[in-house]
Amino acid sequence: MPCPPKSDDLVFFVNGRKPAPLVRLTGTKYACGRGGCGACTVMVSKRDPLSAKIRHFSITACLVPICSLYGAAVTTVEGVGSINTRLHPVQERIAKSHGTQCGFCTPGMVMSMYTLLRNHPQPSEEQLLEALGGNLCRCTGYRPILASGRTFCVESNGCQQKGTGKCCLDPGGNDSSSLLRESDICTELFAEDEFQPLDPTQELIFPPELLRMAEKPEKQTLIFRGERVTWISPGTLKDLLELKAKHPEAPLISGNTSLGPAMKSQGHFYPILLSPARISELSMVSKTSDGLTIGAGCSLAQVKDILAERVSELPEEKTQTYRALLKHLRSLAGQQIRNMASLGGHIISRHCYSDLNPILAVGNATLNLISEEGTRQIPLNEHFLAGLASVDLKPEEILESVYIPHSQKWEFVSAFRQAQCQQNALADVNAGMRVVLKEGTDTIKDLSIAYGGVGAATVSAQKSCQQLVGRPWNELMLEEACRLLLEEVSLPGWAPGGKVEFKRTLVVSFFFKFYLEVLQELKKLVKFMPDSHHYPEISDQFLSALEDFPITGSQGVQRYQRVDSHQSLQDPVGRPIMHLSGLKHATGEAIFCDDIPMVDRELFMVLVTSTRAHAKIISVDLSEALDLPGVIDVITAEDIPGTNGTEDDKLMAVDEVLCVGHIICAVVAETELQAKSATEKIKITYEDLEPVIITINDAIKHNSFLCPEKKLEQGNVEEAFEKVDQIVEGEVHVGGQEHFYMETQRVLVIPKAEDKELDIYVSTQDPAHVQKTVSSTLNIPINRITCHVKRVGGGFGGKVGRPAVFGAIAAVGAIKTGHPIRLVLDRKDDMLITGGRHPLFGKYKVGFMNNGRIKALDIECFVNGGCMLDDSELVTEFLILKLENAYKIRNLRFRGRACMTNLPSNTAFRGFGFPQGTLITESCITAVAAKCGLLPEKIREKNMYKTVDKTIYKQAFSPETLIRCWNECLDKSSFHSRRMQVEEFNKKNYWKKKGMAIIPMKFSVGFAATSYHQAAALVHIYTDGSVLVTHGGNELGQGIHTKMLQVASRELNIPMSSLHICETSTATVPNTIATAASIGSDVNGRAVQNACQILLKRLEPIIKKNPEGTWEDWIEAAFEQRISLSATGYFRGYKAFMDWEKGEGDPFPYYVYGAACSEVEVDCLTGAHKKIRTDIVMDACCSLNPAIDIGQVEGSFIQGMGLYTTEELKYSPEGVLYSRGPDEYKIPTIADVPEEFNVSLLPSSQTPPTIYSSKGLGESGMFLGSSVFFAITDAVAAARRERDTVEDFTVRSPATPEWVRMACADRFTEMIPRDDPKTFRPWSIPIA
Repeated sequence: MPCPPKSDDLVFFVNGRKPAPLVRLTGTKYACGRGGCGACTVMVSKRDPLSAKIRHFSITACLVPICSLYGAAVTTVEGVGSINTRLHPVQERIAKSHGTQCGFCTPGMVMSMYTLLRNHPQPSEEQLLEALGGNLCRCTGYRPILASGRTFCVESNGCQQKGTGKCCLDPGGNDSSSLLRESDICTELFAEDEFQPLDPTQELIFPPELLRMAEKPEKQTLIFRGERVTWISPGTLKDLLELKAKHPEAPLISGNTSLGPAMKSQGHFYPILLSPARISELSMVSKTSDGLTIGAGCSLAQVKDILAERVSELPEEKTQTYRALLKHLRSLAGQQIRNMASLGGHIISRHCYSDLNPILAVGNATLNLISEEGTRQIPLNEHFLAGLASVDLKPEEILESVYIPHSQKWEFVSAFRQAQCQQNALADVNAGMRVVLKEGTDTIKDLSIAYGGVGAATVSAQKSCQQLVGRPWNELMLEEACRLLLEEVSLPGWAPGGKVEFKRTLVVSFFFKFYLEVLQELKKLVKFMPDSHHYPEISDQFLSALEDFPITGSQGVQRYQRVDSHQSLQDPVGRPIMHLSGLKHATGEAIFCDDIPMVDRELFMVLVTSTRAHAKIISVDLSEALDLPGVIDVITAEDIPGTNGTEDDKLMAVDEVLCVGHIICAVVAETELQAKSATEKIKITYEDLEPVIITINDAIKHNSFLCPEKKLEQGNVEEAFEKVDQIVEGEVHVGGQEHFYMETQRVLVIPKAEDKELDIYVSTQDPAHVQKTVSSTLNIPINRITCHVKRVGGGFGGKVGRPAVFGAIAAVGAIKTGHPIRLVLDRKDDMLITGGRHPLFGKYKVGFMNNGRIKALDIECFVNGGCMLDDSELVTEFLILKLENAYKIRNLRFRGRACMTNLPSNTAFRGFGFPQGTLITESCITAVAAKCGLLPEKIREKNMYKTVDKTIYKQAFSPETLIRCWNECLDKSSFHSRRMQVEEFNKKNYWKKKGMAIIPMKFSVGFAATSYHQAAALVHIYTDGSVLVTHGGNELGQGIHTKMLQVASRELNIPMSSLHICETSTATVPNTIATAASIGSDVNGRAVQNACQILLKRLEPIIKKNPEGTWEDWIEAAFEQRISLSATGYFRGYKAFMDWEKGEGDPFPYYVYGAACSEVEVDCLTGAHKKIRTDIVMDACCSLNPAIDIGQVEGSFIQGMGLYTTEELKYSPEGVLYSRGPDEYKIPTIADVPEEFNVSLLPSSQTPPTIYSSKGLGESGMFLGSSVFFAITDAVAAARRERDTVEDFTVRSPATPEWVRMACADRFTEMIPRDDPKTFRPWSIPIA
């Protein structure tokens, strides 16, 4: 057998040394696989051949081909610092600033900041925001992460009040603040002066071996051979051109940011890849008197620096194109992608959403091509961008460089883009526009306009531009231009990507902005030319349309109650203690489920899911898959020895599939790659079934429901409607929400050698449910199964029920094969299979008096439950129970139904129906205010609970704290004075509008059943005095373990350093309840307290006998006296019940009250918005840990803000989910946090029946995110009033740029063509 050709040595370093074949560095987290979340960020260092300096840059490891690392030094989070050796200041500060909760995103955050500090030891705040722009966090709300990074910054954006260098937000900076004058209020969550200083001399050096290689580069071609792919890296341009001629189909791979995702998601395969990384000619930059030539191999980050330098050197008139490019480079993707992606790759990919190609096209850029035949130039124009063969690269050609000419006097170039959110998001529409006017006139000499996002490629409006040449730059031209553009840049109603009317509107809105920008520039030129032509004036009201919203960092104050001065310093309760795992999160040493090393004989499992929404399974052919190398077995429902889930909720499909994403079978193979390859070979034959129900309307039409109607009623609604002054009816649509926990669903099942025992390591909020489900699936007793949960990388309700399904299927695989099974969902499968928050459609009818007093309210809700019951009935119940929110309305009728549709089953999600349902209630308030001509806050105040009263379900409560939160929020936010300023701003600005809203909240905590409030704990004291605490709660990032040790520390009167929590295990604490409903710390804290008190009771005689002894003395004596040092603590739970037949009960142990005020500014031309300020006042009563509780409030608020503004799930009419990753589904980024973000925990005034009178704050902040939504609708309403658009608009959440732009109806929305919906099948449909 011939020997395979030998590969060259792949030389690179990881953390200062050459890597072993198996590196086992698990700090870098794999989360999305597409470079979109930043969890896998590492730093790469290379010697720049042009500057001869070492260049450090952050990259996303998930997209980096290992062969591209030749000659590079990689630093992972483990190479930065360790808790066992030395912590780096970045790691210490992010942990001690409370910038970590679940910790899954933390290593990526650390590496982005670390790379920034390697390049800029004292960065600016702008650089910090840029560095973190590509990193997502689902837990913290970003504010503490930014606060930790800000400690390194050289300057702050504070107001520098009174010349003291202090900001008015700092404690004592604003004398008018009553709360800050109170001595018992604290505003510091960490002590900055305790941080170790940054010492750049202590960093890892660039490996000398790599430096020698870089200084004397070898020119021979390097070849690295894999099983299927050969990577060829030539050392000279000549060799590259020869290789390209020899392998014309082989792509050039530079940053892999385009090719990589395509190879992963679309199955593209290339046996040969050519790397131009070592060709210095491709990175050359040449400056001439008339332009700039940039090498195609330069990264976009380098292009940004090159352009910025050129802009600083040249007069403004010559840099119009460069400044337009810079504008888009600041928001194009995240920093890591800009560091990887090359200019040439970006241009050649010709993505329809390319941000740079439209500008380069209108800027008359030229592409310099080279091949063995020689060089040639082609224009980067509409023909090239459309891919016409006559003006494209030949197969053997490569792009060497791009020439971008200078702009000239009387030439104006602008760039525009609008995306779902401001940073790290693909544009819905972008544009490059350029006009040349005849000198000294307003006559158009030349005009170029190109759009992205409105076709399969960048579209040039060439005909329109030609027709406008010779026209004066005035209003008549503007009208004609809009008409021509809409004719030429046509978009069919079924266009991929949807948002068709929005995109059409942006086509003309962008041109209007360009029109104004050119007039403004002409105005500047006129100043220096007294005898020049008279140009049209821009109305002062229109000037704000010229300003884009800047990306700014969030500032703010966090206020909480200081602990009593008499409290022992050792007692941690009430203090802002750092998360127990914070430092381990920051060093990457915190072990998550998939970080557990591969065990002996382990196999990998990949799920196979349905591609049809509703169909009969005719056949499943596994033969081809089973023949593949490495494939061990395929697990189907027939292999289940016990029960296949329940009758209504099967683990694996049998005979029929009910949604796209329904699990049919699972491939078990030796590696993940082999298992994934095998899934593509399984042939499933379907027979489609009718009906296919996707939307709530479909379900209502087909009477398709999962459970009976839930109803609550009080008073006489019909009679009340007859006696009111006015009645308003309306609809509210709330879209779904993806959990987007950073750690996807994963489980490792290890079968033991005897007694059918199983060890299951799983990322779940409910290990007991996983244990029970596996038991029934395998038909073995529960006592043979042990579930272990060390920590969970975010849950938010999505890891309550679903992990049991994955655990059970993996367990079947483990039993059948006899091997350990690892099942890790990738992001797209996780989003497809697991479901999320229930979309809602609500109808309301509200009757009220002219003074705003609401007399009757009738609400009917429908939620989209998906294809199986799951938690839909409970969600519907909770939604109905919580609908009244903070308002006392005498006559109420609430009804709710859960619809059965052919979508993946929706499930528990933070807030559990409250964030969707209460949006209807608050929308009623807004509608009443509009009809009465009053402000919404006045209607809210008038109808709020005022005295001790009973809810609609007859549970008594006192609203005193609710009113305190409301008044405190009005005061802290300076609401009334700022409301006047908003109105003044709106009078002066036509195209920008500000909005404000203040929202009260009464949030009920807990499950509506007593048995779900029980909890247990097990506390061991060892003979050295150390204590091991175990309890039934799971660490999801909410700091439950930290709080439990605070409780144990207080009860046992020993320092937290003597206490430890290992993990949550069903072997130590059995029959646990899900960590959910905001009561995890409440009930488990009571159980831990009980166990500690039992132990102290046992120790009492010993302590009395030796009161001066130490803890260790007492424990030793207890052991000698044969006193048990282990105790089970138990809490029987709060009483809670609900009788739905009577419509009454005491379903909740207590309420959390709060209020939030938000101010936004909206761009009426694009639909973009800026969050100016948010003030939250939350009733935490006596916080166990203010740092953790404030973190929960901030994180849930930002998650709620995402629900109501940017997080949009898109489904095809066939029920296929399009939004399956961070590219398509936009959770808030660091740029989305309000510029000023203040959180106050209301000083204690009550004593709820909880551990130390604390309250659970895990979910309540979610709904307060709606204050941003209602501030946006307030701004939209202001725009509509000014435009005399009188009819009411339907409330739709999320308030995306699309919804906002189209709601701000104006002449541009009026002029676009509209399609008859009956004439086409839309790309996506709203499921609510």
